[in-house]
Amino acid sequence: MANLITITRLMLLYVAIAMIYWGDAGVILLAIPLVAFIFAGDGIDGYVARKTGTTSKFGAVFDIAGDRIVENALWVIFAELQLIPVWIPILVLSRSFVVDGIRSIGLAEGKTPFGENNMMRSAFTEWLTAGRFMRSLYGYAKAIGLCFLTGLEGYRHRNEPDSIIHQIYQYDLVRWAGWACVVLSVTLTIVRGLPVIYDASALWKMPEDADSKVETPPPTSA
Repeated sequence: MANLITITRLMLLYVAIAMIYWGDAGVILLAIPLVAFIFAGDGIDGYVARKTGTTSKFGAVFDIAGDRIVENALWVIFAELQLIPVWIPILVLSRSFVVDGIRSIGLAEGKTPFGENNMMRSAFTEWLTAGRFMRSLYGYAKAIGLCFLTGLEGYRHRNEPDSIIHQIYQYDLVRWAGWACVVLSVTLTIVRGLPVIYDASALWKMPEDADSKVETPPPTSA
């Protein structure tokens, strides 16, 4: 059931993208709660997995992969629509590849990205990357920021000045708050990624090649 929720989120993502690209201001207004629901589903699938006792390593990895597809796809299309500079999706994608690659190594050794058996080596980096508060702050900033950018595309439809989305986005406070969430989301993307790289430095120590070891013969008795 949890994996089905993840698949449903991905299907709805493509529906939302289509609405953003080809809809008018009214259609894009409807895309905002759809994007919000897609992000809310990130917590629903984990909750369902825990309640039904169906948590697994595959489910955890699949859930993270679904999250990456959602956020990376939205950052890319908003850059393509020229709402944000292209360096933002480049930065987010680079961080995703590096951090998830490192976590895959940890997973092979029984370490999970979050939870009690995570790969963090200090209380501070664990709080920063796996703590409930920081995960929630990052999740809400990202969801609100990307929902804001969704509506901003509708706001750019200047030929529909009487639409609801124009009435909302005409206020400076709304735009300032939205951009603040975008900036916070991008900042936390980097801030929460660096400790993963640092704490994984222990994994970079390659074991000696077994063939290069020189066996010392046991001492012989006189």
